[in-house]
Order: sequence, then C-alpha cells, then structure tokens
Amino acid sequence: MKLLRFGLPGSERPGLLDETGTVRDLSGVIPDIAGRALSREGLNELRSLNPSSLPAVDGSIRFGPPVADVGHFIAVGLNYTDHALETDTPIPEEPVIFSKAPSCIVGPNDDIVMPRGSRMLDWEAEVAVVVGERAFEIPEENALSVVAGYLVCHDVSERDFQIHRGGQWIKGKSSPTFGPLGPWLVTGDEVPDPQNLSLWLSVNGVRRQSGTTGKMIFPFKYLIAYISRFMVLEPGDIITTGTPHGVGLGMKPPEFLKAGDVVELGVDGLGRQRQTVVQRLTGA
Repeated sequence: MKLLRFGLPGSERPGLLDETGTVRDLSGVIPDIAGRALSREGLNELRSLNPSSLPAVDGSIRFGPPVADVGHFIAVGLNYTDHALETDTPIPEEPVIFSKAPSCIVGPNDDIVMPRGSRMLDWEAEVAVVVGERAFEIPEENALSVVAGYLVCHDVSERDFQIHRGGQWIKGKSSPTFGPLGPWLVTGDEVPDPQNLSLWLSVNGVRRQSGTTGKMIFPFKYLIAYISRFMVLEPGDIITTGTPHGVGLGMKPPEFLKAGDVVELGVDGLGRQRQTVVQRLTGA
C-alpha cells in the first residue's frame, strides 16, 4: 500500500493511493496515519479494504507528510562511504546518530525556508524507515518486522549551524521545513529488498546525487537493532538512514542552496519530491 495524507498544513486527512493513481480518502476508516494504524494489525485491516469503496479525492491536492504525530525523528549520519570521504570525515565504526526536531517535518513539495543567518544550506536525499511496532533491544534478525514502511526524506541541513556553532548536529538539522517527507509511505510488503533502492537528487535540473542503499555502511536492519539498544522505538518514529555522495559541502568549491533554487529528489518505488527554496520573511 501507499499511504498518504492530503490537505492544507495542519488539516491533513489520511488517504491511500490506489492502483490507478487515484487518491482515496481514509478519514472515514481511521483518524490519521499514526499510532495503531501503523501496526501490523492496523495495516492488515487497511489492506482488507476495497479501495474503490473509498471516496475518491478529486482535483489538485497538497500532499502533507505521510505520518502524523511523529514522536522522534532520528537520523543517521555518514552512512555511505563515499559521503564520508567527500566531507573529509573518518568512516564511522558505529552508526552516527542524531535527532531532527519533529517540528521540521513538512510535505514533499512544500517550500524550504532559509532560516535567519543561513549561509551554508545543503541538500541530502535519503530513505527513511517508519516504525510500526514498539521495539526495545530488538535482535537484528527481527528488526525489519517492526517496520511499517519506507519513504523519501530530504534531510535539509544548514552546515554553518551544524559544524561551526558548537555542540550537536541537531542545530543544523531542525529548522522549520528541514524535513520534507513523502509523498507517501510505502508499506514493507511492497519493498522486498530495501537494500536495493536507487536514490537521486537534482538542483535546478542538474543531477547532484545518485546512489543506492546497497552502498550503506550500516543496513536498515542493523540500524534499527542498534538504535533500539539505546532507546525505545515507538509507532510513528522515523529513522532516516543517511545520504550518498554529492552534497554541496563536498563539492570543490562547496556550493549551497539559495533563494529561488529548485530541488528535486526521489527514490525508485517510493516517489519523488520537489521544493523551492525561499527566504524567511522578516519577523516571521
């Protein structure tokens, strides 16, 4: 299944994409794409529905982030060897884990707003995992059993805040609009091999990133098991799993996003995103 949320920001409704590409309204079935709806039981109930029996959504719609009420937005840094090398960073011996504030999450085609003082705004195409079952200290061989699905994530980063402002990376990763997700959550049964997904990103029509999850240093099941050693994973938590080479910081000389730039990115089988970079309004 492809689960999604549609509507104006803050008023999104749950839906699904049927086999014809029609958006179907799920709001008469579940309150939102969150909590129990992401569990094995909840997803099986949704699979049992006949999509044609659900109201079709007509006309142009905005896609919101596919998951509501995200409790923890966890990110993995330097998880592709070529990305670590391009940023002159040692290959990690254990996963580098940091957080993005859930308040940074937006829809896949919403604008990226430059924060005040931004001068090193960067792009990162990633594949994210959505947790569907509570997990703590889960064995690696069982780790994928707690996955509700996968989605496209743009881990927008302000490198000056991340690198030069002291302390944790979360400073450069959490500004509002720094977490575009979607357009939809693709359930795990439709992603038979998550370690064989191609991802890409372009800026103003120029391809900047091309990679495959087959080149991740730490694969999905390892990451889930590893993170669950240190914290409880809850339904709706999101883990975004790192980016391949081609970020602006790694270019020689470095290049960064500016107002008016258009970023497009996608993952085979998971959909694509498109964002325009805009300047933050004075006083906003």
